Amino acid sequence: MTKKKSHASWTTSFLAVVRYELLWNIRKKKIIGVLILAFALASLTLVLPVVLRNINNLPTESNPDYVAVTGTGLPAFGFFLFALVSVMNSISGEFESGAIIPLLTKPVSRTTVYLGKITAAFVTVVGAYILLTIYIAVGGFLIYGPQNNLHLVIVNLLGAILSTAVWMSIVLAAGSVSKSSMLAALLGIGVWFGLNIASGILSAFSEQAWVMTYAPGSGASGTLGPPGPINQTVVLNEGVSTGTDSISTNLVTYILNSTAEVTFFKIELRGGGQGIIRVPLNTEPLATIVAKSIAVAFVYIMIFNFIAWYALKRTQVAE
Repeated sequence: MTKKKSHASWTTSFLAVVRYELLWNIRKKKIIGVLILAFALASLTLVLPVVLRNINNLPTESNPDYVAVTGTGLPAFGFFLFALVSVMNSISGEFESGAIIPLLTKPVSRTTVYLGKITAAFVTVVGAYILLTIYIAVGGFLIYGPQNNLHLVIVNLLGAILSTAVWMSIVLAAGSVSKSSMLAALLGIGVWFGLNIASGILSAFSEQAWVMTYAPGSGASGTLGPPGPINQTVVLNEGVSTGTDSISTNLVTYILNSTAEVTFFKIELRGGGQGIIRVPLNTEPLATIVAKSIAVAFVYIMIFNFIAWYALKRTQVAE
């Protein structure tokens, strides 16, 4: 009987924290604003290609894989924004408002509080992504005709959630350690922009871009397919980002083409009339790149969630 009561007590406490956080998230103007922005971006993804083709007097061709490939319709920055607004106040906001005192002095373990908070944040993000995926699916059917490979929508959705979870963990850890929502937001934004800028520079001009494979964000950049001529100045193949932000896109591409390879280049400036050229560096199977990005994502999620949990666990709170 004691074990049953204990289990029921933990479940009740956990669900109470989740409910509290969900209600708080729903009332956040930041989340509502980002959701509106996300639907605007998804609308652009759907409509802009059609508008551009009409301007050039070109017909809109059917695309049976549009929904499977497009997924939520969000760019990588959209994943980061959802991560930022869903967790930047989860713990730090409690300290700033003073609500952490009655919360942590109640007979509820801090681990339960932490698990409840991150669960509510995930539910918020997943709910938003499901709505966006449905919106893209309906719009894709109306604009591009009947769709194939609709089972890949789930794969795309899971990949988007995993990419977002990396940034959620980083922002949550920053907020738990600093006890400041502003610092958590600034640190998250700085890390996101810094890593993306570094990835772009290293991918374009260095042979060491592979190190970005082990950092969160866009990772190194390459192109699908074998390397072209060394003096090729125009990228003819589809561009690929290898980082944690591109897990969903790369997963779907791999499932549709399991033998795909990614070639990495660097840009060199040469005289003698050659100008700017792309020099092939190496080629990797897309399967290897997908496996690396998923593994890296899980490592960062575990590390930063541990930091956030430990910081909350060690916090001294006086009644």
